[in-house]
Amino acid sequence: MADKEPKTPAPSPTEEGLADMAATAAAAAAAAAAVGRVADDGAAASSGGTGSTQSGSTNVKVLIIGAGMAGLSAANHLLQNGCDDFLIVEARGRVGGRIVSIPLGNNQKVELGANWIHGVLGNPIFEIAVQHGLVSVVNVPKPHKVVATTEDGHQVPFSILQEIYEAYVCFLRRCDEYFLCQYSPPPDINSVGEHINYEIQIYLSSVQDPKEKRLKQLIFNCLLKRETCITGCHNMNEVDLLELGSYTELQGGNIVLPAGYSSILRPLSAQISKESIMTKCPVKKIHWKRKKTFTGLETVDENSENEDSDDSQKTVTEVPTAASAALRGASVESNGSSNCDYAPEGSVRVDCENGRVFHAAHVICTIPLGVLKHTHRTLFDPELPQYKQESIENLMFGTVDKIFLVYERPFLSAAISEVMLLWDDEKQDAVSEEDRATEAYLSKNWFKKIYSFAKITDTLLLGWVSGREAEYMETLPNEAVAEKCTEILRNFLQDPYVPKPKTCVCTSWKTQTYTGGAYTSIPVGATQEDIENLAQPLYATPQATKPAIVFAGEHTHSSFYSTVHGAYLSGRTAAQYLLANDEPDEIIMESDGSDLSAWMQGIALD
Repeated sequence: MADKEPKTPAPSPTEEGLADMAATAAAAAAAAAAVGRVADDGAAASSGGTGSTQSGSTNVKVLIIGAGMAGLSAANHLLQNGCDDFLIVEARGRVGGRIVSIPLGNNQKVELGANWIHGVLGNPIFEIAVQHGLVSVVNVPKPHKVVATTEDGHQVPFSILQEIYEAYVCFLRRCDEYFLCQYSPPPDINSVGEHINYEIQIYLSSVQDPKEKRLKQLIFNCLLKRETCITGCHNMNEVDLLELGSYTELQGGNIVLPAGYSSILRPLSAQISKESIMTKCPVKKIHWKRKKTFTGLETVDENSENEDSDDSQKTVTEVPTAASAALRGASVESNGSSNCDYAPEGSVRVDCENGRVFHAAHVICTIPLGVLKHTHRTLFDPELPQYKQESIENLMFGTVDKIFLVYERPFLSAAISEVMLLWDDEKQDAVSEEDRATEAYLSKNWFKKIYSFAKITDTLLLGWVSGREAEYMETLPNEAVAEKCTEILRNFLQDPYVPKPKTCVCTSWKTQTYTGGAYTSIPVGATQEDIENLAQPLYATPQATKPAIVFAGEHTHSSFYSTVHGAYLSGRTAAQYLLANDEPDEIIMESDGSDLSAWMQGIALD
């Protein structure tokens, strides 16, 4: 790597960087009368330096696009197997992608993105956290008391809440079973939402009291809204019933890192030299299939290749030298032979928006699905194969946002940890789906998608919102969101003295240029095969032994999509594609622990 030009070091997620963010956030809050929006890019801007804008060309063996979990995982796996000839280019001014924590109120760290480690057994993220002392293996859960109230302040008896929750969990598990079982769902039921509502109607048919039935229906509705935030969609009617079980849930519950989820980035970044990460370097174009011509390497025009062939992956255009053309008296031909001369090294050219140009033997692309949906036709040259384009379009990349409310003093009872909001959606049931998508409707109803406010500390509440309502919220000033949340709490708690928050922080994942949403799910009509299609590497020629582009990210893991551990494992798999024939006799895995679950993860989760 000595031949590479100096790079701007990437900011590391240090305590100093977090302190800088805290100071910046405090100053901004004071200037904006204690309200302001923090988005994932803006929150971290204070911790990063400016990426190089100097135009130039750099040669590297492996170029990793994206310094999120998948990119960092791939880099670590390359390093641990003796390959240090790589660079990471990151569009943001920080590493971590959708992992970002900020201090907010009494030095309490909150997660703007990834919130929990999902599962323990076989989860490499949990293994890393334990190995580096980021989480205690002895976890004493805090008392969790949920209060469910209606719009008029009526509190639901806990026995009813527990009854409906247990029934709902049972309905959801039955939806999971269709993926593994051979039996078919009831006629005309294709989505998770339709199936659960079908079961709800059967369940409530035995309830005689109309008021009791309506109350139980409201609880079911609230749980379905919660499920949209877990799944990453607007409505559970969008989620394919037969594919729900394709997601594999690891055992052990959800684990919170006391120092914030971004603390997991430190051990993953420690071995990567700062010179190997270029921040603020968005990629503009990836020329992934190029051949040698008289003037040098040029991108293959797949359209011209495909005119006379049904197999674009095997048909290439031979470009003869002047001597060979004279000897044969032949013109350029399109054929299926291996005579064309592709450069084995530096065959992928990546152009960045700041003028930088990279020539790499291989590219690991970890660009999120939300970005690919908007840019895949212009980002890749030639365009991606049709099957990949269709899978990108088929899959869903929903919007899930958080609302953090910081207060001067506690106002909720110390025993209460969450307030469930049982909105009366009866009037909304009569509104058509088309009308619900209009701005006029969303402006009056967006907040009814907030299903609860959870207490993080005595003076910090968290609300979740998903789908079109979340997208609409992202257009509002934080002050308007704070006022609406105060109104909601006063109504549901029947307490006119609920204070206004001193600070309101809202995420905006949908409008973030380098994210375009929250995470991946499988909608009606799509399948697990679409995720597998996204993970398929691309080869510049049929004769190539290693791929030109390997794809990674949570959207490429067919069992753990939407999770950080899915992104981590996909990055490791991408690196292994490129280590073939180059790696030591025994591939070194990242985990240096000796426990059984780490060993099982190493052999079972690839």
